[in-house]
Amino acid sequence: MKTLWQALSQAGRLSERWLSDEHTRVSLAPLSRGSVLGQRLEALRGRSVLLSTRDQLPAALALIELDGVARRVVLCPPDAAAAHLPAVMATAEVDVVVGDRAAAELGGEMLVPCGVDVIPGAPDREPSADTEWVLLTSGTTGAPKLVRHTLATLTGAMPVGTTLGQQAVWSTFYDMRRYGGLQIFLRAMFGGGSMVLSSALQPVGEFVARVGAGGVTHISGTPSHWRSALMSRAEHKMAPRYVRLSGEIADQAILDRLREAFPDADIAHAFASTEAGVAFDVGDGSCGFPASYLGRRDDVELRVADGTLRIKSGCNSLGYLGDRVASPFDADGFVDTGDIVELRDDRYYFVGRHGGVINIGGQKVHPEEIEAVINRHPDVRMSVVRARKSPITGAIVVADVVAMGDHAPVDKMREEILDTCRNVLARHKVPASIRFVSAIEVAASGKLLRGQG
Repeated sequence: MKTLWQALSQAGRLSERWLSDEHTRVSLAPLSRGSVLGQRLEALRGRSVLLSTRDQLPAALALIELDGVARRVVLCPPDAAAAHLPAVMATAEVDVVVGDRAAAELGGEMLVPCGVDVIPGAPDREPSADTEWVLLTSGTTGAPKLVRHTLATLTGAMPVGTTLGQQAVWSTFYDMRRYGGLQIFLRAMFGGGSMVLSSALQPVGEFVARVGAGGVTHISGTPSHWRSALMSRAEHKMAPRYVRLSGEIADQAILDRLREAFPDADIAHAFASTEAGVAFDVGDGSCGFPASYLGRRDDVELRVADGTLRIKSGCNSLGYLGDRVASPFDADGFVDTGDIVELRDDRYYFVGRHGGVINIGGQKVHPEEIEAVINRHPDVRMSVVRARKSPITGAIVVADVVAMGDHAPVDKMREEILDTCRNVLARHKVPASIRFVSAIEVAASGKLLRGQG
């Protein structure tokens, strides 16, 4: 049973490694001689813990210490709906809140403050539990599901101490209490690197500048994160060697624009599921993925059934927490991702989510397919397609578009976009209207917020 602290120590070079947020930079070396939780760490042994802080840095430091000590750690993103937390805590049998929220507010019996100051001493991190890590799904509506992992299922075959000569500095637009961000945090810790943590309160341009100042070499985010970064016009302030996209469909337009922005970087788009782990990444510069990826590759097996991508992995989660939630796995151990793919020549392309289809007079429309066409226009930074109610067809397609410049000729752009859509898409998929906006709302998970137009 390897713990996060043991992996961190095995990767070595603690005196040269650090974690930072927009306020503080903390060396990892003092953790070998002290603890951010101090003597309270022993009181957390065998307990079920809700880790709830506003900022990521104290949560990351506490997590290093809690793995192997706590029986269970529930990673609570700061935007988690307060209305859902009592049910989350009851399902996870939480008896301790570690963080900076009042215990009375969250309903915990005990509050352990969590900061970034290392208290000198000799903390007992001898493992006594194979800690269960619980992640909240990032759905925008309804109560979140609680996905159960261990450090082993989260890291799989992740090597220890081999990250580019142990000189990598990682970052991500994700919060590290979500699956995508947690993966990057663990890669940094296992690989011997350092990490610049994001902040939900920091404007994207300022974060990009901080990434550059921190010497970040590896950085990830959703396509929407990256479009926002390019819109900030601050991308020239960083020079990553590795750029990664995940969490949404990466269309060809965003891949091409990132190649233009970072000509010397390796650019890859990855596919992962909170329930099934990382399935693959694609680094050939094209959207979609080769058909040869189907079947078994290393410890991951992929198949397409009923049009959706299915994953079976050695990094499969332990399932959902709670008796009332059905298992995410089918009888063969595969997870249905709900992502619809189509085979064209020898390559599969993502066309949308199973639950995101718009019904236009009985005909199915995937908004992502239309967005990919709109985003081809050289003066489009970002777009989102939604349904609008119609008394005739039930719904029509409408689009919001962010133009490249403040004074773009939007009337000309609108006609050019519509002409392209008419030439490429079926008639019922062509937007009935295109509205130019200054910004498009993105959820805390980094994904586009759609809803009704």
